[in-house]
Amino acid sequence: MMHRFLTGGESHGPCLMVIVEGFPAGLPLPEEEVNRDLARRQGGYGRSGRQRIEHDEVQFLGGVHNGLTTGGPIVMQIPNRDYANFIKKEHPPITVPRPGHADLVGAIKYRHADMRIVLERASARETAARTAAGAVARRLLAEFGIEVGSVVTEIGGVVAHNIDFSSPQLLVQATEESAVRCPDQQAAQEMMARIDHARRTGDTVGGVFVVWATGLPVGLGSYVHWDRRLDGLLAQAVMSIQAIKGVEIGEAFKNARMSGRSVHDQIYAGPDGPVRRTNRAGGLEGGVTTGQPLIVRAAMKPISTTINPLHTVDMATGEQTTTQYQRSDFCAVPAAAVVGEAMVAWVLADVLHQKLGGDSLQEMRERFTLIST
Repeated sequence: MMHRFLTGGESHGPCLMVIVEGFPAGLPLPEEEVNRDLARRQGGYGRSGRQRIEHDEVQFLGGVHNGLTTGGPIVMQIPNRDYANFIKKEHPPITVPRPGHADLVGAIKYRHADMRIVLERASARETAARTAAGAVARRLLAEFGIEVGSVVTEIGGVVAHNIDFSSPQLLVQATEESAVRCPDQQAAQEMMARIDHARRTGDTVGGVFVVWATGLPVGLGSYVHWDRRLDGLLAQAVMSIQAIKGVEIGEAFKNARMSGRSVHDQIYAGPDGPVRRTNRAGGLEGGVTTGQPLIVRAAMKPISTTINPLHTVDMATGEQTTTQYQRSDFCAVPAAAVVGEAMVAWVLADVLHQKLGGDSLQEMRERFTLIST
């Protein structure tokens, strides 16, 4: 592993912090590019009122000089604007865990009597720091013509069918114009209606998103060791996002129901070498990139915090009770898709740097020219 990042801070603390290590010197890294992805993460239909309070902007505290990375650790801070409101109020201990959240297991594991300590760190607010780290990775990938994007394909049982991954530029434009990050306009309208229904009934909805990447050279990843297979690295990174419960490469579960001759991407002779006419493998074979677009699909469960209460137990008294509502989203699938981009970009930047080596962007460019010709 060439790159590492570490996040710190709580949902309603003064700020979030992220330290990014291992990136080459000389990489252009304007704050505006990081802030763009932070703003994209805050968008999406079905978000809570918290997003109207926060206006995430990064502050570089180290590792960047005159707009270029130095080769040292990149230190970024994202202030929490809601902190000023939070410290003005009294906050009694939380002793009633929400089913599906880290409240109960976290309190048992760390022996916290107040579950607020758990939910403050387990909160998906932490993904703002991840998104900042992913923006650094995206910037490095862009230097080598690699682009990463995402689309939402399902929310609350509404499935989008008319999504064309063959034209990335058109796909990006249509996705960014959609409030639910779905380029299928009819499906997008139905998704928003499903979110509205959840809001009216005090419930939440989950869904599915796809992260794609284009411009990848053949040969990133490895089949030699289990912990270097790129599909495993991607699955772990995306699965680590809060509320993500399933990850597949390509259409893995659909492929599992088909025959081998119907699934595998056959190889044909082309003017410049072997070519494939399909991409059912999702851009990976044997844990190694094929040069085709990478497709990573993730399933997100409904948010654990619902207005309409769920059965639980008050851990202070041992008595049966119901959950107490904490401000939360009704649907966060569009936001999770942007975080998914960040995690996929992070993994791809790492394996690219492993392939090329080099302490500076100039060195990496020289070596990339060799493997690309």
